[in-house]
Order: sequence, then C-alpha cells, then structure tokens
Amino acid sequence: MLGSTHGTFTTDLRARVVACGEHSGTPGIAVHGVTAVDGDRDVSGRPLHAPVPDLDRFFRPGSVAVVGASDAEGRPNTGITRQLIAWAERVGARLVPVHPTRTSVFGIDCVPSVGALAEPVDLAVLLVADPLPVIEELAEAKVRFAVAFASGFAETGDEGAAAQERLTDAVRRSGIRLLGPNTNLNAFERFRDDLDGPAIALITQSGHQGRPVHTLQELGVRLSHWAPTGNEADLETADFISYFATRPEVGAIACYVEGLKDGRSFLLAADRAARQGVPVVAVKVGRTETGARMAASHTGKLTGADQVVDAAMRQFGVIRVDGLDELQDTAALLARARKPVADGVVVYSISGGTGAHFSDLATAAGLHLPTLPQAKQDELHQWIPDYLNVANPVDNGGHPVGDWRGRKIIDAILADPSVGVLICPITGPFPPMSDKLAQDLVEAAEATDKLVCVVWGSPVGTEAAYRETLLGSSRVATFRTFSNCIGAVKAYLDHHRFTAAYRSPFDEAPRTPSPSFRKAQALMRPGRQLSEHAAKQLLRAYGIRVPREQLVTSAAAAVRAAGLVGYPVVMKASGAQLAHKTELGLVKVGLTSASQVRDAYRELTDIARYEGVDLDGILVCQMVGRGVEMVVGMTRDPLFGPTVTVGLGGVLVEVLNDAAVRVPPFGEDQARDMLGELRGQALLKGVRGAPPADVDALVEVVLRVQRMALELDGDLAELDINPLMVLPRGQGAVALDALAVCR
Repeated sequence: MLGSTHGTFTTDLRARVVACGEHSGTPGIAVHGVTAVDGDRDVSGRPLHAPVPDLDRFFRPGSVAVVGASDAEGRPNTGITRQLIAWAERVGARLVPVHPTRTSVFGIDCVPSVGALAEPVDLAVLLVADPLPVIEELAEAKVRFAVAFASGFAETGDEGAAAQERLTDAVRRSGIRLLGPNTNLNAFERFRDDLDGPAIALITQSGHQGRPVHTLQELGVRLSHWAPTGNEADLETADFISYFATRPEVGAIACYVEGLKDGRSFLLAADRAARQGVPVVAVKVGRTETGARMAASHTGKLTGADQVVDAAMRQFGVIRVDGLDELQDTAALLARARKPVADGVVVYSISGGTGAHFSDLATAAGLHLPTLPQAKQDELHQWIPDYLNVANPVDNGGHPVGDWRGRKIIDAILADPSVGVLICPITGPFPPMSDKLAQDLVEAAEATDKLVCVVWGSPVGTEAAYRETLLGSSRVATFRTFSNCIGAVKAYLDHHRFTAAYRSPFDEAPRTPSPSFRKAQALMRPGRQLSEHAAKQLLRAYGIRVPREQLVTSAAAAVRAAGLVGYPVVMKASGAQLAHKTELGLVKVGLTSASQVRDAYRELTDIARYEGVDLDGILVCQMVGRGVEMVVGMTRDPLFGPTVTVGLGGVLVEVLNDAAVRVPPFGEDQARDMLGELRGQALLKGVRGAPPADVDALVEVVLRVQRMALELDGDLAELDINPLMVLPRGQGAVALDALAVCR
C-alpha cells in the first residue's frame, strides 16, 4: 500500500543529499553532458550557489577612464563627462579622459587611446557608439569594469540582438565585467552622505523608473547604490542582488525589473539575500500581454510566464509590488524597521470612522488585529471616554490627543505584548491636535522597539507636522495612502516570518541521480510523446502508484487481463501520440463481465482505425475508488527551466484553471504551501460528507515529480498526471492517467 510508504522517498532523498554534502568538493558525475561537482551543482548540473561579484571597485574605483570624453559645447558627451568628473571627485577617484585628438578635457590631461593609459584603471566609461572594438583594448590594459551607454542592441530587434551577442562574447573572452549596453548615468548619481541608518540599494533596467526611490533621500531615507543594468549583456540584476545582500550598509534592495536574463541566476541571488535576511522588493513588469510586449521592445528580454515569475519570487521571499510608489514605501520600511517583536497590529485614531475603515482594509489584506485584553481596555478607558471602542481599533474621540493623555494612550498600547505594530491614520491636518499627536507618536517611537506607522492623509503635504515632525523621525514610518501602509506592513511582517523559518532549498537539492533515474532513462524516446502505458511505467520508476493494468492486443487477452486485474475494469486505447482519449470515445469504464470486455475491445479498436490513431494496444485497468481528482505535472519555463504544477484535475482542468506552481528545488513545506494556494483546497479537507483526502500522499507525489523534473531535465519536456486520484486519508493517491513528452 502507498499509505505505508509515505515519506520514504523524501527521507531517502534527504539522506542522500546529506551524504553528498559531507563529501563536498569531490569529483562529481556527468549528467546530460555537464559535470556536477558535489556541493556545487545539482543533479541536472546546474549551480547551487550564486557567485558574489566583487563590485567594490565598480562603485568606488580608485581610477576612472572616460573613453570619448569631451568638453566641446553642445556635444552630448560633454555633459556626461562633466558629471563623471564631479562624481569622481566625490568618490575620490582619479579621472583620465581618453580621446584621440585632444590633449586635455576640462583642463585634465588626456591620453589618445586606452593603450596609452599609464597604469591600470578600475573602471572605463565608454562614450562611444560601438563599444565592441574597445573591449579588447580594455582587456590588454587590465581594466576591471566597463560601462557602455550605447543603444541599438537587443532592444531594437534581431539585428541588434546579434550585435549584443557579439559584444557579450567579446566581454566573456576578455574577463572584463560590463554594465550595459543601453544603460545611463544613474550609477554615478549624487547620494547624500548626511543620512544614517540602513540604506536602500536600487537596481533598475529603466533609469527613470528608479527616480521615485532615489528621491526618498529628500525625505530622509538613505540610498547607498544605484545599478542601472540596461540590456545586461554581462552584469545583470542577479549579480547586483548578490552583491548588495552582502553589504553591511544595505537594509533593503529595491528593483525595477523588465525582463530576467536568467531565471536560475535570479533565484540563486534571491536565495543569497534570503540567507542574509536582506529583503528584496521588486516591481516586475509583464503581468499582461501588453506589458510583456513593451518590456521586450525596451530591453530585448524574455519576460517569462508571469504565473511562474510570481511563484518563483514568492518561493524565495522576493516581495513583488505593482507600483513605484509601493516600491519606495515598502523598501523604505523594510530597510529601516527593526525586527518585529509580535505580529499584532493596533489601529489608533481620533475618528471612529477612520479607524473602522482602516481596520477593514488591514484585516482583508491579512494583517492580524488582535482584540486587546480587557485589562488593557480598562487601562485605556482611564483617558478615553467609556462609550468609545478601545478593543482595536482604538478610538480616542479626538480630545485626549491634545493634552498629556495622548502620550499615555500610545505608550499603553505599545506596552501590550501582543502588539508589534501601531498604525495611526491621520486623514488630514487638524492643528493643534494633529501637531501634538504627531509629536507624541515620534517620541513614543523613539522609546520603543516596536514599529510605529503614520498615514498622513493631507493632499497638501506642506504641513510642519508632516514635513518636519514625522519626516524628521527615523523611527516613524510615514505613508501617504492607506493601501501603501497596509501593503508595506504586511510585507514587513511576512518578510521576517519568512526569513526566520528559511531553509535554502538549494542546500537540500539532490546532487546525484537516484536509482529511479536509471530506469527512467531506458523509457525515454527523444522527441516523442510516450503512450499512456509507457508514461505510467515512468511513474512507477519513481515510486508513484498507478492502477493494476495490462496492455493487450486481442479481445481474448483483454478478457484474461480483466480476470487478473479484477472486475470492474476500465479499458483505454494506448498509443504513443494519443492524447484526449475521452473526447475520441477511447475510454470505457465500469466493465463487469467478459462479454462487455470483448465488446469494448472491438469498439475501441474500431474507433482508433476510424480516427487514424496508431495504437500499441488496449489497456485493461483496475477501477479505483472515488477521491479528489487532482493534476500534478511538470513543464519547462523558458526562464526558470523545469517547473512543477499541482491543481484541481479531471476533465475540467482547463476550465477550472486552479493550480499552483513552483520552481525546483523546493521542500515539503513549499509543496504544502502550493496546496494552500488552491481555491479548491477545501475539497481536500472533505466537503458535503466526503472524508478528508490523503494530503500526505499528494505531497509525496508532488515531491517525486519534482525529483523527476530535476533528474530528467535533459530528457523530459512535459509530464501530466491527470487525474491523480487522491483517496481518503491513509489510502494514498493513484495516477489514473499520464502523458509524458520527451525532449
């Protein structure tokens, strides 16, 4: 019985992984032409750790060469050169202009070529239309980094993409790290050095989209770096995430992403950030067909199926937001706020309507608003009239905030152990009451380790209580809208909950093939779809339960098989290129006698001949008891490679479209989280008198399919188990049908 083997495959897998980890660095095995080194690569030969590029000398170079520098009025390069000179002075770098016909630029001695540089430089900024011819010169001059502003590459179409590929190849051969092409001056912006506390590091593929985050400095939020990655011919978003995650001054990473260069690199970088506890907040465009098309035209990258992108980000703790205003507010809060001491949120206001409205929105978003204990409510009623609600939200009626009682109320709320966050929505200025309230909130925030948030709802934003009191505090998180505050607070609590429990799935990824892999390889037929019978043999190889069945080629053999399988039986046509058998009438169920089996055999073969279907035989299958019909499968995403899906199955799978997806590797907790995302998850718990389904068996199948996806990455293009009948608890799960397509 499958029920007696729950957890066996997973436990064995983990044991093998641990054993491999003990021998890290020993020679590995060749999988699909890639040598996998234990501890460094998984079973499919893909890396398990993100390299951290040493970008210190990019952001803080000792010397900078500006190739194509100019001081001629009216020339675009002149303005860029002037800005680079100012930036070099700020970071303490020596700047060397490079121009073939000038002896000096802005009074700085100029050299005619890269080869004429007197000594190696850390960074070369290329103000030339075609950076390709310069790359070899830079390599010979031992330049470490280069920035290419030139456009006309992958963002322009096929011809530009080919030019970018040539540039990428040249950079790879040279050993130089290149930012761009199609980038801008954002890396050389002015960053305020008078701000304290953890900083935001910014990554954007479109420079203007980072402006709102950059201007947070004017509100007192520190910014440390800006990486405008452009077309990412070499350095990409993942490189900068990995680097920023290791920087002690970085409290959060904010990203504007149009297209991912490589899904695996992105996940490895996100994994590094999660290990370090550094939050990554990202706007990723391409949720709609229009957005995806615009992104491709801008950067020439593949956007990827948004459902997969969304799931992959969530799987590795990347906080996805939609708007630039959300990006700046969420990143600012996560960068500056201390770890929460509790997850309870209390809403405190001077208006019952405001408190009720905000509380409704916060609860709907998933925030936990605990009812304050009666003793705490009694304490608050010392300063707040008895007729006002203080259970949560806390309504003070207005007047207490104007005197000594205001601070007493705030301190009393923050003293409750269930409270980790205090949010005070101030819908508009009402001096002097709002001025006193803002000051009390700031002073209370300075005296507590709990998070204090304020929503300043005035559309004006010039009030002293806002501009000076609230924005002058590094401890109060100030927002302008209810939705941004709620989203940022939820992200803050979710992030710390996620990182506290985070175990990198890459640490548990299989390094060596299982015995199942050898059996499965023998079943592969490159470029072909397997028959249902062969697909089920593949499932058997990986320990996934299928019905008792026999493949027959005559009516007499069908009758004998039915006797062995046991009545009632199901009969199906089986062929290498056969799909959607039900629609063609090639499935017969509930057959209870030899005569019915003989008749069904003749009818199925007649239909197959009429439809022109090539059969390898007729399957005589055991009838399986009723349960919950699910679908479990794998397919390949252009960005992330193999992905695993689970959802409600059966003949209406496309209509229901209720599925969750993950990118391997992932553990049992993520497999269970997938089930929790399904709209129809209640079916697994038992509805209308049905018993609870065997969720443990379903999770086991998901993990086994993941193992198949990893081990057969080079052989298997698609797998579809539908339906997977999940029987009542303790009885297992049975794959009633399967489709497998080989690469």
